[in-house]
Amino acid sequence: MKKLLIIIMIVALLFIGLAFLLNALSQSRSLQFFGGLVTNVETDEKVVALTFDDGPGVHTDQILHILRENDVKGTFYLTGYEIEEYFEDAKKIVDDDHEIGNHTYSHERMIFKSHAFVKEEIEKTDELIRQIGYEGEITFRPPYGRRLFVLPRYLSSQDKSTILWSLEPESYPEIASDSSKITNYVVENIEPGDIILLHVMYESRIESLNAVEGIIHELKEQGYRFVTVSELLQYES
Repeated sequence: MKKLLIIIMIVALLFIGLAFLLNALSQSRSLQFFGGLVTNVETDEKVVALTFDDGPGVHTDQILHILRENDVKGTFYLTGYEIEEYFEDAKKIVDDDHEIGNHTYSHERMIFKSHAFVKEEIEKTDELIRQIGYEGEITFRPPYGRRLFVLPRYLSSQDKSTILWSLEPESYPEIASDSSKITNYVVENIEPGDIILLHVMYESRIESLNAVEGIIHELKEQGYRFVTVSELLQYES
C-alpha cells in the first residue's frame, strides 16, 4: 500500500510539473515550437510600433482622433466578434489607414484547442477584416500571447508569424492604474524596434487611452518614428 501511495505521489508531481512547464511554454516570449515568433525587431533605426489589442469598442473614435491629430499610424489587433458588434467603428479604423491584425474571433486562449477550432477562429476573423475594407497584410496576435503546438503549427502552414510585444506597461497593476506611470514606463524602457502593447477600447482601460498622446509626444521628442508592425518587420537587420 505504501509503495502504491509513493507511485501515485510521483505521478501527481510529474503531472503538476508538466502543467507548470506547459503553462510557461504557452507564455514564452522567446521559445515557440513552430513558425516565426516576433516580440521586437533588431535595428539601429529609432522606429517603434504602437499596437492596440481588442475592439473595436466604445473608445474607437477617441483613439482614432488622438492618432489622427498626431499623424501616427497604429496596428489594431481586432477580434471577430467585436468587429461584428462594432462594424462601422471597425471600418473607421480602416478608413484612417491603420493596420489591422487578427486577434481571433472569440478571444479565447488558443491552447488545448483543435486544429479545426484554430482554423475557424482565424479564417472567420480574416474574412471579417476583409469585409470592413482592409486590403493590407493581416498579421496575427494570439489572445493573452498564449499558444502551444496547434496554433503555431497552423500559422506556420499559412506563412504567418506570431506577433507578440516587447513593452506592456499594463502588465503591472501599479502602473496600469495611472496614465502618467504608463507613459513614463514606456519612455524609460523604449528601445529601437520595440512593439508597444496597449488596450484602449474599453472604459476600464481609460488610463491607457489617456497615456497614448503622452507616449507619442515623448517618443517623438526622443527622435522616434511610429510605424505599423508590417513596416517594422522590414527593419530587421
